Amino acid sequence: MSGELSYLIQLWVPLISYLCIVILIGYYSTRKVRKAGDRFIDEYYLGNRGLGGYVLAMTLVATYVSASSFLGGPGTAYSQGLGWVLLAMTQIPAAYITLGILGKRFAIVSRKVRAVTVIDVIKERYGNNTIVVLMTSVATVSFLIVAVIAQFVGGARLFQTITGLPYIVGLVLFGGIVLIYVTWGGFRAVVLTDTLQGTVMLIGTIIILIAAFMAGGGVSSVMQELYNTDPDLITPFGVDNFITVPWISSFWILVCIGILGLPQNAIRAMAYKNSKSMHRAIVIGTVVSGVLMLGLHLSGSVARVLISVPEGLTTDSIMPLLAMDLFPAWLVGIFLAAPLATIMSTVDSQLILMSSTIMRDLYISYVNPDLSSDKLKVLSMLTTAILGLIIIVAALNPPSLIIWINLYAFGGLEATFFWVLVLGLYWRRANAQGAIASMGVGIISFLLISELWPRPFGAHPIVLALILALIAFVIATYATSPPSDETIEKFWGA
Repeated sequence: MSGELSYLIQLWVPLISYLCIVILIGYYSTRKVRKAGDRFIDEYYLGNRGLGGYVLAMTLVATYVSASSFLGGPGTAYSQGLGWVLLAMTQIPAAYITLGILGKRFAIVSRKVRAVTVIDVIKERYGNNTIVVLMTSVATVSFLIVAVIAQFVGGARLFQTITGLPYIVGLVLFGGIVLIYVTWGGFRAVVLTDTLQGTVMLIGTIIILIAAFMAGGGVSSVMQELYNTDPDLITPFGVDNFITVPWISSFWILVCIGILGLPQNAIRAMAYKNSKSMHRAIVIGTVVSGVLMLGLHLSGSVARVLISVPEGLTTDSIMPLLAMDLFPAWLVGIFLAAPLATIMSTVDSQLILMSSTIMRDLYISYVNPDLSSDKLKVLSMLTTAILGLIIIVAALNPPSLIIWINLYAFGGLEATFFWVLVLGLYWRRANAQGAIASMGVGIISFLLISELWPRPFGAHPIVLALILALIAFVIATYATSPPSDETIEKFWGA
């Protein structure tokens, strides 16, 4: 009994210390929020547009790398081998694409029209069209709820696997910590904790990859063992040709190019301090993304020759199980902070985005535009807290594999926002009718194809959905009047 108690103490001390640091960051950010005064909206939802290069890079990477990348992705790599590692590497240019394509233009436009949210920019671009705002708002909240449920499930399973705590205890503990610092500190708390969490993720990933290969006897020995287990594990196509060429190609759209349609990423392109910060973030973000994607998924593949999944657990548990197999208790506690950081950093960004959508884009715009500053603070924090509680309740009955839930939410958001953002920023002729048609066709086709034809022509449903959405956008745009001269001047004038 004393040995078990000692193990638990060594496990929990570094973990609790890390969680306390996260809460302190939230408290620090609360002081900034209190001092914001009339600039509460800018501070709470955008951190006053003051992100430097390193902070911008780490918050972008930490937001993008989720429970899917730290738990679900390595779990699938455990089952499918090196083919899934190759597939995961399509995510490396995420920071480069987001900031390179959206970055400068999005930041200039958002400052020019005094936008605080992504939907603020969309609203100005499409002539304050109510249908456009409502469609983007409802889609944002709906698909992000699905995504955040997956993250909460990941956090709870993490605690369950390593500590032996019941799933529901882990869920309440994880969800409670996130709600405290996000509700208190807003966007600034999110990006500061993302910076800490991104750094923890990077260190943890490098350590476990090296340890896994050492435990397996080196690279050659691990590869031989994978081949002996199943030759398909070292091919680009996975077990039983699960990963086809069209499937790999379509993932370039879903998790690389298509991320331009993720509002939780796009908002980062509005919040940096200056061009120097953006350029620095592109370099740092791309390098960190590469290390994380390779390290996490390759560790999952290597785990196939080191450990097996106990009955009653899914492959989502591979990374914590691998840590428990490789490290002493105190180091497991430190390592636990890495996937916990991954999940928290994704959840906090998505929660604050949903809150800003409900308060800024819907309530203030259409219900109570004269809301006082004091009431705005209370309602914004209350909205964030209520959203988190709803998601905790929804996560009580968890889905089986996190990665597919997360990718489904990705696809829904991309079907909604991709063409609306990209064509809105770079095509002068784009108008509200085109945006409405694109979103309607994109969302409906993505949902139907996902249900009825999961692999159209061997690809992911998002590819066909985006093609149909583009066709609808172009046809509807040319069939209706062009945008007003005022809109053109606002977005392309001096």
